[in-house]
Amino acid sequence: MDKLINKVQNTRPENRLETSMIRKTLRATLACAGALLCQAVLAQTSAPPAPQWPVKPIRVVVPFAAGSFTDTAARTVGNELGALLGQPVIVENKGGAGSTLGTDIVAKSAPDGYTLLVTDNSFAVASALYEKLPYSASADLTAVSLLADAPAMLVARPDFPARTLGEAVAAIRKDPGALTYGSGGQGSSAHLAMLAFLLQNNLEMTHIPFKGIAAAIVDVSASRVDLAIGSIGSTSAQLRDHRLKGLAITGNARLAAFPDIPTFAEAGFKDYRMLYWFGMFAPAGTPAAIIDRLQQAIDRAVAAPRVREVFEAAGVRPAASSPEAFAKLVSAEQAQWADIISRAKVKAE
Repeated sequence: MDKLINKVQNTRPENRLETSMIRKTLRATLACAGALLCQAVLAQTSAPPAPQWPVKPIRVVVPFAAGSFTDTAARTVGNELGALLGQPVIVENKGGAGSTLGTDIVAKSAPDGYTLLVTDNSFAVASALYEKLPYSASADLTAVSLLADAPAMLVARPDFPARTLGEAVAAIRKDPGALTYGSGGQGSSAHLAMLAFLLQNNLEMTHIPFKGIAAAIVDVSASRVDLAIGSIGSTSAQLRDHRLKGLAITGNARLAAFPDIPTFAEAGFKDYRMLYWFGMFAPAGTPAAIIDRLQQAIDRAVAAPRVREVFEAAGVRPAASSPEAFAKLVSAEQAQWADIISRAKVKAE
């Protein structure tokens, strides 16, 4: 600063007034810069430290009974997360009220990274299906990562006369309401997935709800119900034993396990899309540092050989994602199901 002022002092006499003003401006400018630098240093030293997490066991709530693939995904990924994070991951099943009971528990939990939610498409369905929820899907929970996704399979009873999806559509259209389809219950993802296809193609069938998609698939394989849409995990055993007839699968490519079953696009219905997904949420307000570390651990966990083995055996693709990408997927699906539920006038039971 002194050097700068000395340069100013060497000005000619006629410019002394101007010189005095320059000296004052330089002093003020440099003093201000020094003050700002001090503030920056103080801000850095007084910033809260990154949270030390985890320092105790982590609870993962699954809003379904034990035995579902959502439960399997939570436990399989949870084992890997426990090893990666150095703390046990304890899975608790809190089923009921269409998955909203367990979801509400997490939504009302402390945002500290010790209570998490692993759920599926039901999360997106619930916000459109139920007029009143005890939580806000957008305000009370935050997306962490996708864990896996899986295509949907349209299956028919083994003695169904149609050999292709096109022939099945022709049979449905020929006698509206005469043919039946099963689902895991009113407002379930299987119910809405079938409704989406019917609405998209101006078709009418009779809905037969069951308590779970497994029961619906049993009745289709026993020829008591004509059609159903389910995950690969819920249909693969009967397909292999020829107790179901596979008509089409969602996604961009055929499955290696069932190479003779075409995609919906190949069958002439390119606009139909359905994806089963499984993912993790945390209470809103969970520190970004925890979300980031958790997502990075999930990215490694779903790539682990044991996780891939379990997922692929069920026809499910391990698939981690960024929180932003997962949130975008869920938001788009919420809008899709809201439209289907509104158009079909679906009511929760």
